Amino acid sequence: MTFRIGIISDTHGLLRPEAARCLAGVDHIIHGGDIGRPEIITALRRIAPVTAIRGNVDTGGWAAQYAETEFIRLAGRAIYVLHDLKTLQISPVAQDMDMIVSGHSHVPRMETVDGVLYLNPGSAGPRRFNLPVTLATVDITQDSMKPSMRSLASG
Repeated sequence: MTFRIGIISDTHGLLRPEAARCLAGVDHIIHGGDIGRPEIITALRRIAPVTAIRGNVDTGGWAAQYAETEFIRLAGRAIYVLHDLKTLQISPVAQDMDMIVSGHSHVPRMETVDGVLYLNPGSAGPRRFNLPVTLATVDITQDSMKPSMRSLASG
């Protein structure tokens, strides 16, 4: 059986219709911060349960309910979520983490280091500079985690 996680970040108040379509059918959504507006999480919760953290642009009173980091277990995997990877203050290997989810840079990244998957889904919100507009999914089975980057917009 496969458990699919949708990973999105840096929406900055914009939930693109293509993002919602790409996330349809996932079992859980992780938002890596810079949500932008509370309505984004409301809309994501219509798709699947959501774990979200606060990013540096999430400064309104509505954002106080979101922590700066989260540790969750999904499908037997240990996942640590923070907005800016540069602020990571734990040892993922020592903490026996399977995946570190971050955002902030708007640059998509999937890299496994010392058995830990580092995943930044890039930005799914308004285009910034010439960076792609993306999100990610991770398919988890008993034996594997298979990440996939999804392009959302060409223009």
